[in-house]
Amino acid sequence: MGGHMASNLVKAGFPVSVFDISKESVSHLVAKGATASSDLAGLARCDVIVTMLPASPHVRSVYTDPETGLLARVRPGTLLIDSSTIDPATAKEVAAQAQLRGAAMVDAPVSGGVGGALNGTLTFMVGGAPEAFQRALPVLQAMGKSIVLCGASGSGQIAKVCNNLVLGISMAAVSEGMSLGVKLGMDPKVLAGIINSSSGRCWSSDTYNPCPGVMPSVPASNHYKGGFGVDLMRKDLGLALQAARDSGSALPLGETTEKLYGEISREGNGKKDFAYIYQHISKIGNKQA
Repeated sequence: MGGHMASNLVKAGFPVSVFDISKESVSHLVAKGATASSDLAGLARCDVIVTMLPASPHVRSVYTDPETGLLARVRPGTLLIDSSTIDPATAKEVAAQAQLRGAAMVDAPVSGGVGGALNGTLTFMVGGAPEAFQRALPVLQAMGKSIVLCGASGSGQIAKVCNNLVLGISMAAVSEGMSLGVKLGMDPKVLAGIINSSSGRCWSSDTYNPCPGVMPSVPASNHYKGGFGVDLMRKDLGLALQAARDSGSALPLGETTEKLYGEISREGNGKKDFAYIYQHISKIGNKQA
């Protein structure tokens, strides 16, 4: 996703310098007009830095490591935009450290998947000061179509965690319904059409259906390759469960869904798209039959 986002910045006319541990990813962007940076220190010279990282430990390392971290090198006035999905507490902590360095930081996690990153139609959920949000807006608009200021630092991550909690649960629900219908003899395309014109309609059914063959352009019809990985969905559900424990909230459906994704991951399918939960639920049914 970060590669597609950087590509859209290049298309929008921004001078873009990129760094990634994957040399192939860097080469791909250089071919599109970006400049390669050999390390994080090279990025610290930029006026605006956008990061897209897997999890909270990576964000802490990239920003706060005393030897290699960005915050040890950025100039006062630098704008930092972190589009990773992490826990709100880490987002607040790193933003506070950035402020001590004289830099402005917003957490700006995204929704829209790989397709949204590719097409520049992502939704950005932004947490931070209004002034920093206004500075970030032109950059975010080059990568997305809906940019929302959710509140102070960490608020973007709160919105993202809640959104992906709903997404994970809804994908499991659609998978259950589709699996049941198919096993009862229903044509999956007909069933999907009925759901999508009825009260069961949701993004997981009408845009990203998990049943193979129902929609031609989604991972389910490409052996669950690409898209948003099982392990990443499991991570996001874990963030929601931790936030629930911290706030005294109940997530009974979230707990069940996280367990299902955990089972898929332990079976060795953690890299498959998260819609693979359809196959997992179908397999459970076959074992019980």
